[in-house]
Amino acid sequence: MDLGIKGKRALVCASSKGLGLGCAEALAEAGCHLVMNARGSGALESAAETIRTTHGISVETVTADVTSEGGRGALLAAAGDVDILITNAGGPPPGVWKDWDRDDFIAALDANMLTPVALIKALVPGMMDRGWGRVVNITSGSVKAPIPQLGLSNAARTGLTGYVAGTSRQVAGSGVTINNLLPGIHATDRADALDGAVVKRDSITLEEARARRCATIPAGRYGTAAEFGAACAFLCSQHAGFIVGQNLLCDGGAINATI
Repeated sequence: MDLGIKGKRALVCASSKGLGLGCAEALAEAGCHLVMNARGSGALESAAETIRTTHGISVETVTADVTSEGGRGALLAAAGDVDILITNAGGPPPGVWKDWDRDDFIAALDANMLTPVALIKALVPGMMDRGWGRVVNITSGSVKAPIPQLGLSNAARTGLTGYVAGTSRQVAGSGVTINNLLPGIHATDRADALDGAVVKRDSITLEEARARRCATIPAGRYGTAAEFGAACAFLCSQHAGFIVGQNLLCDGGAINATI
């Protein structure tokens, strides 16, 4: 399928590895030129060069912490006018509700709610002026079904979901769509960290922890960054212009819900 976005310019946050990289690769395959971002330059430059060589598109890189005001400023200055925005940032650490204090919640909100909001406010007006744009926020299946040990993520990402629900309907008439893509467990560093916590807590092996988690997923496996990226690219395509303010689960059926 021709996604109809060849030549578009896309900013993909936290895209040196994991789900962000999967999204960058899928957009590059569709012919988009990229601005890629990560906190560390090594993996970022390596990923960018691979994408340039493979897909023959232009890739700019910005090494910065997108969750900081200075990092966002540098990223936005380099990005300029983009047609597509993919927001993404690592999730807060797991823990227990009684151990989190105000500073923990502020840090989670800054990273997983207020950073995407700031990027949307900075870039969506230009998209509206040009009459076309796509925003996809990588959030979490926890906004549909909260995960007890991820209370910080539950709270921050649900806040972003509420913001998108209202904002997306205000900008859709200008040809701009904003949607959220909700991953379940994928074979990424994040999954390794979560499984590692289970290993430590329950004194089991990593293989046992993964097998236990796979048993809760109807698909019987972890997702891949490539299939997540493909879902993201579709939401950014010319075919998704009537999809507004939605939350698309990409979780192998792990969340058992009718709606």
